[in-house]
Amino acid sequence: MALPLMPKATALWLIDNSTLTFDQIGVFCGLHQLEIQALADGEVAPGMHSLDPIARGELTKEELIRCQGDPSATMMMVKPDRPVANSRSKGARYTPVSKRGDRPNAIAWLLKNYSELADAQISKLVGTTKPTINAIRDRSHWNTTNIKPQNPVGLGICSGDDLEKAISIARARAGKLDSPGAAIAPDGVNAVIAIEGNLSDVTPIQANSKADANGIAGPFAADPIPNVSAPSTSGATDLPKDPWANSE
Repeated sequence: MALPLMPKATALWLIDNSTLTFDQIGVFCGLHQLEIQALADGEVAPGMHSLDPIARGELTKEELIRCQGDPSATMMMVKPDRPVANSRSKGARYTPVSKRGDRPNAIAWLLKNYSELADAQISKLVGTTKPTINAIRDRSHWNTTNIKPQNPVGLGICSGDDLEKAISIARARAGKLDSPGAAIAPDGVNAVIAIEGNLSDVTPIQANSKADANGIAGPFAADPIPNVSAPSTSGATDLPKDPWANSE
């Protein structure tokens, strides 16, 4: 059965302007009887403006009067004279004919940048089949030489929201959720974690490296700093002469 365009606003109007039962209003608006009760008590959607279904052509006055006189009657909507939009299926996304030639480029971009995406997710985002995805991944596609990875959002094949949602689901499934701002250390360099409050508790670990005289470990260790406080053994001539020294 067709439902009002704005069920809750319509239910509010029927609560305030009719003697219908909550069950009748719930059936007409597609809401549960307890939700109608919460709307009447102001616990749900406070401040919402009511909407007159008679003025909108969704209900006739005669039908309202008939159902008010019979609590067991079911109120029926006026049959709309405009076509009802069909809900989108959960299958693969439809891709316009003008953009179907860009699908291999979009698939290659997703495989290159987001390898954690499942084939079913890519198929739903781009509107393709799993054999095509495998052919592009294995470079056995008939047009492999002309495939250039391109962002499917920029090509207009899918929306940014759908892509972000798919990536979040794939990363959560693969356990690749990184903390914000987390950085990955280069190969061969181990990250040093600073403990707040006492840095002496930190023990840097370096692979295949030894600490130098300054306590710096790793391939970037500097040369030892000479001890300038030690006296020179080469003689007094090594020291610069003070021009202001007393010559007497």
